[in-house]
Amino acid sequence: MHRMTIQYAAPSDPEGFDAHYRDVHVPLASRLPGLRRFTASHPRALGGADAPYLVAELWFSDVDAMKAALKSPAMADTAADAQAMTEKFEVAGMTMFTGLVTDVLA
Repeated sequence: MHRMTIQYAAPSDPEGFDAHYRDVHVPLASRLPGLRRFTASHPRALGGADAPYLVAELWFSDVDAMKAALKSPAMADTAADAQAMTEKFEVAGMTMFTGLVTDVLA
């Protein structure tokens, strides 16, 4: 499996951000071709460190499926909404990264 992770910093309006994310952004991202799994969480840091406000994980069968999704019209729509959403709700930062996921306990 190959995973894309997106971390969002705290928005200026958490309730508005969460509503937009749930009602607009998730349906757009759910249209990505090859998407196998999509999770989102509001993490809590341990030991006093800061945690991202929201972490989304998009799972694909392999890197080729993820690359195809990245080039799709659905991703263009999703990316445009992410940009608009982070501006509208004054999200201080958004970090994206990808990687091969391996099971270490099998």
